[in-house]
Amino acid sequence: QVQLVESGGGLVQPGGSLRLSCAASGSFFRLRAMGWYRQAPGKQRELVATITSGGSTNYADSVKGRFTVSRDNVKNTAYLQMNSLKREDTAVYYCNAALLNRAGLWEDAWGQGTQVTVSS
Repeated sequence: QVQLVESGGGLVQPGGSLRLSCAASGSFFRLRAMGWYRQAPGKQRELVATITSGGSTNYADSVKGRFTVSRDNVKNTAYLQMNSLKREDTAVYYCNAALLNRAGLWEDAWGQGTQVTVSS
């Protein structure tokens, strides 16, 4: 069984910064892409940023220039550095990973989410 555990969320003032972490653990062969999604109250879950195992990144237009996604392939951990946070960044942030499980099948795994609140 695979677990994705997020950490680093919290309350921050507009203009502030937070760094989220997502650690993958359990029984799997390898990870492919990892990513961050978010869901604000009353809205659909949306992509924030993704990163491949080779380090290629993709960002939502709304976070380009403010957020940076990275990963440590040895630690099976992804990070999301969030700078210049805005009130509209308030949401539950979810980690996602495409992984090759022990049955030899690719599957999608999700974390339980971490709350990010941007407020003065």
